[in-house]
Amino acid sequence: MSVRTLQNNFSRLVDMARTGHVETQPHGLPANVSWPASEIGEALKYLAQKSGLPITQDSTPRPQLDKMDKNASPAMAWSSEALERWMTLCAGSLGLEVEPVQSTYAEANHFISGMGPALLSLPPAAGEREPRLVALVKGGPWWVNLVARDGSIQLVRRDHVRNALWADAIGAQRQSVEQVLERAHITDERRPRVQQAILQEMLGAKVRQNGWLVRLPPSAALWGQVQQAGLLGAMGVLIGGYWAQLLLTIGAWWMIGQSVLEGHFEWGWLLGWLLLLFTTAPLQAWVNLTQSELAVGIGAIFKQRLLYGVMRLDPEEIRHQGVGQFLGRVLASDTVEQMGLASGFVALLALFQLAAAVLILAAGVGGWLLALLLTLWVGISMGIGWFYLRRSQAWIVVYREMTHDLVERMVGHRTRLAQEERRHWHDVEDQSLAHYLRLQQDLDQIESQLKVIVPRGWMLVGIGGLVYALLSAHPTSAQVAISLGGILFAYQAFTTIVLGFKSIVNVQLAWREIRVIFHAATLPQPKPHLGALWRPEHANNAPHTAPILTARDVEFRYQSLSRPILQACNLEIYRGEQVLLEGPSGGGKSTLATILAGLRAPQSGLLLLHNVDQQSMGEAAWRKYVVMVPQFHENYIFTGTLAFNLLMGRRWPPSPQDVSEAELLCRELGLGELLERMPAGIQQMVGESGWQLSHGERSRIFIARALLQEADVLILDESFGALDPKNLERALQCVLKRAPTLVVIAHP
Repeated sequence: MSVRTLQNNFSRLVDMARTGHVETQPHGLPANVSWPASEIGEALKYLAQKSGLPITQDSTPRPQLDKMDKNASPAMAWSSEALERWMTLCAGSLGLEVEPVQSTYAEANHFISGMGPALLSLPPAAGEREPRLVALVKGGPWWVNLVARDGSIQLVRRDHVRNALWADAIGAQRQSVEQVLERAHITDERRPRVQQAILQEMLGAKVRQNGWLVRLPPSAALWGQVQQAGLLGAMGVLIGGYWAQLLLTIGAWWMIGQSVLEGHFEWGWLLGWLLLLFTTAPLQAWVNLTQSELAVGIGAIFKQRLLYGVMRLDPEEIRHQGVGQFLGRVLASDTVEQMGLASGFVALLALFQLAAAVLILAAGVGGWLLALLLTLWVGISMGIGWFYLRRSQAWIVVYREMTHDLVERMVGHRTRLAQEERRHWHDVEDQSLAHYLRLQQDLDQIESQLKVIVPRGWMLVGIGGLVYALLSAHPTSAQVAISLGGILFAYQAFTTIVLGFKSIVNVQLAWREIRVIFHAATLPQPKPHLGALWRPEHANNAPHTAPILTARDVEFRYQSLSRPILQACNLEIYRGEQVLLEGPSGGGKSTLATILAGLRAPQSGLLLLHNVDQQSMGEAAWRKYVVMVPQFHENYIFTGTLAFNLLMGRRWPPSPQDVSEAELLCRELGLGELLERMPAGIQQMVGESGWQLSHGERSRIFIARALLQEADVLILDESFGALDPKNLERALQCVLKRAPTLVVIAHP
């Protein structure tokens, strides 16, 4: 915070203390910290600037009635869903990301104290035409920093912000609380504390969405994410603490070495040596703690980047890969996170130790002679390490292939039992194991040489250089002590590097497996148009003469095929239509469905939804309005509760109304008997390690998951194939009743 901001806040506090009055709005906060929803873009821009978040542009979108359909304007219908879509659009235009958060009233103080940067939503006051928000830069135990509409920082009491966020709930209970206080004859001095205690009991369990965290998206530059996470300070502490530890260690051994080499013993030197050693111990603990915090923080950023990258992968690029290959990538990501962070810090600190050893040797006997020898030995060690890396590359290829093959054989073990002769079960495995054994033996041989030659060879070279320097000069005992300390220091660094070198090589090889996923997070994606994320609330009343979904001259071909699977494809789907798409296998029905749903991009042609093209609307909005249920083998039941599998595409965590709606829909689809059999009902764990579902039950859950998203267009790709006639009729009636526009794909 700047000095000018502090002066302004101090002046404001003085005025408040003198006059006892500040201009406020009905929610109790100063008027200049309340932002209308139409100015969310400006609020986000100022909030990012005050929080140190980089933004991609200075201009921010604003809803403009003269350029947008009034019926679709956010200024006309500020529902919670519309507000969230507008928030997402504004944040995306600035290169930011917003994450909705919620809390209970009992957690409100802790929630506000730990927030920032964030936009907090205020409950609507009487006469307000649009919602209002406050921009929180940083929370605190007593005061919080809010961004005013002029871009300045305002200090506001945390309790005032809490009361503003819960003003409607507090107002509904105010009269009853006042009556209790009057009957109990609570004095004016105790009244605020007692009132807060009563509200805590009455509203403590009440949950509401309070706002949105503002942060960088996983696709942002890593340096910016590290800075936002507050890890730069920890890095500085780690480096500074390690250098301080090195200096203390050098000083301690210089003291004891000088005393020994001069041939006399003094208690003062011994006490100084012990004092330095005892000082090193807590410093080492501090460095280790900081290293652990860094590892956790960087690991979280790394995992977020990978998870985001997985969702950005092109399905066609990974469709040919099996379960074993994906498991190999998961294991590789764990290797990079666990070994990379641990070995990376160790290697970094060992390099600092080598640099310190060079400086120590340069100050000892022979000047830069021993320092030059150390530099040359580092080069020789790198050459040996390069040979180890080359052998490791051949070894890791065979290792990954064995992992892939093992998993694939485990998945298909029933087919092997039925189709493969017993005497040939392990022929391929035996050959792979024999080849793997040969490579492992070669790798172990080089590894043993690396562990022996590098550190111990340096001791021979270092002592030899020291002997030569002693014969050619007449150094003092202090210089000899310094040189011996430098040699031992370098030996310790080489030992540390060699012990961690195998992990570093494994990390480098594992990185090759996951770098495609890691870099996929940065793939460019078009920014949505200003009005694209605003759902046309009037669309239900639109004339049926206007198509809701249009495809013109669409062409698509798979990379492995020379001829297009779709060519000059034209299609118009009108609101309320129920389209049946039939055709032979391989004719392009599912391909067309994935293109209409935005899961694949056509090579040419035009797609329109509500007369907005796909590029302008953006992937997220398109997939929200057009929902597809893929074929059975491409859909999945996640290990979790049945409620999660039903509502994951709608909202999570869900509201009680969402859970009730999901349960009602399940009963309409004929899953009521399943819910009654489950001990926990809709909260029963399902998936691979949970309650086992039949194919028909899975198919109806897939349909329910799509219906609960309340999309404008629903596409079902052979979703009724696993149902018996009775459940087929029941599910079809439910879909016809609930889907506003329907496309069903089936075999003739």
